[in-house]
Amino acid sequence: MGMGYMILAGIIMLASWLVSSRLKSKFEFYSKLHLQNNMSGAEIAQKMLSDNGIYDVRVISTPGQLTDHYNPTDKTVNLSESVYNQRNAAAAAVAAHECGHAVQHAVGYNMLQMRSKLVPFVSVASKYMQWVLLGGILMLRTFPQLLLIGIVLFAATTIFSIVTLPVEYDASNRALAWLKNKNMLNPAEYAGAEDSLKWAARTYLVAALGSIATLLYYVNIYMGNSRRD
Repeated sequence: MGMGYMILAGIIMLASWLVSSRLKSKFEFYSKLHLQNNMSGAEIAQKMLSDNGIYDVRVISTPGQLTDHYNPTDKTVNLSESVYNQRNAAAAAVAAHECGHAVQHAVGYNMLQMRSKLVPFVSVASKYMQWVLLGGILMLRTFPQLLLIGIVLFAATTIFSIVTLPVEYDASNRALAWLKNKNMLNPAEYAGAEDSLKWAARTYLVAALGSIATLLYYVNIYMGNSRRD
């Protein structure tokens, strides 16, 4: 299992790097595709929210790159500075995607609700699980229960990454449906937005697969120790 896991981990790391690199190149390419309607990411977001009858969500600019997110706690669509200000296919895709999360929140999309409920536990689990897992492996023969606790903590983050998949794919589907139905983009711009979101979603898929593989690795260590006993 040790060598097998190393090979699997290497494959997943390579896949993650390839997908991330491809995503970056795609966004750079579609960032050069200026929108015919000349709307900024912020304007795209505001229109999508209003078209869905959402008037209690603010669209704000946040520092950094790839910092775009929807915050259900204070009902804000946070767009990175480039997405907020720029007027291209990549910015339109990201802005509409984040508003897709706002629409999910407004309609009570069950997977988003589940993910939100997991956040407090996952934040605690993420803080301590690496130390608990390390201690569990070091003390495997004398205190195997510690590794089991680490596995439970890691399982919580794995479940979170799995639940995140339908949330992200659904937000992209909502974004693309709105962009098409409202004729916000011409065919070339829409194809660029669709391609951008497709590659963004694949980063979540690779992350989930990696988390599942790592969880199984720790479970195998624990089960192997139990069989020896």
